Amino acid sequence: MADSSDVAEQVRAFARDVGRLRDEVGKVIVGHQAIVEGVTMALLAGGHALLEGVPGLGKTMLVRTLADAVHLNFSRIQFTPDLMPADILGTNVIVEEGGGKRFQFQRGPIFANVVLADEVNRATPKTQSALLEAMQEKSVTVGKTTYKLDEPFLVLATQNPLEMEGTYPLPEAQLDRFFVKLKVEFPTREALHTILDRTTGREEVRAEKVLSSERLLELRELVRQVPVARPVQDFCVRFVEGTHPEAREGRGVPPLTKKYVRYGSSPRGAQACLLGAKIKALLDGRFAVSTDDLRYVAKPALRHRLILNFEGEAEGIDPDTIIDSILAETAA
Repeated sequence: MADSSDVAEQVRAFARDVGRLRDEVGKVIVGHQAIVEGVTMALLAGGHALLEGVPGLGKTMLVRTLADAVHLNFSRIQFTPDLMPADILGTNVIVEEGGGKRFQFQRGPIFANVVLADEVNRATPKTQSALLEAMQEKSVTVGKTTYKLDEPFLVLATQNPLEMEGTYPLPEAQLDRFFVKLKVEFPTREALHTILDRTTGREEVRAEKVLSSERLLELRELVRQVPVARPVQDFCVRFVEGTHPEAREGRGVPPLTKKYVRYGSSPRGAQACLLGAKIKALLDGRFAVSTDDLRYVAKPALRHRLILNFEGEAEGIDPDTIIDSILAETAA
């Protein structure tokens, strides 16, 4: 990094540009500020987001609006039980050229900057794994050829939290590949009035392009440069360790973890917490991470990485409650 004045200017520019992005998305999406912020964090961190909520809450509109505001290519995949991996990745087709025939790769909808995987838990595990492999490797292999996906690349997957027939819940290892899991709640009464005013009138509100893909990649680079003091990083390590029911290095395990958790977070959870905290610090105009930043991002970064045991499942324990108890018992 350059001198302190240059750093301060970069931090101000970061907060200004991301603020414009959130404001633009907020023109279309009403009552979901926390969800908009969570998806924006995933975009800035280079991760993916899982949105959980019942149908009709605006998840698809949120993803499309974000793509419009950042000037990115958008693609939507409706997951169904009969969806095949080739329907997502693409396939080789025979084309005639110059009197002969040859194979030509026809790209699937995964080749976009922002991909909406709608109701991802409705597809079979084979199809789910094809999508999640692309998420992890940022590439697609068909036959003997590997195709790189364009950056930035963001998958926003949605799933219905209600138990329904014909669904295939994502395995733990695949859930772990999502940077954050966001709960899309029913809007407040005032927000619902605003939604009705905007969607049942004559004028349709659309987001304007306020950020280029090149600027987005610059913002991602700045996120990676934010320093983290060793004591702050140690706080992150200790509360991620607190998600594991077995004792580690002589440290006590929070009672709720020991009672209800079967497996705790992987190191990816710690990485998500630290990157999310860096973004939160920059949005607040700071070029240093605090423990409060880590507390702020802990739930979306860890809630899908806690695997409850039988007792926790039977009692309907919310992972957020366990995370709250861990943070309360972890000294800064």
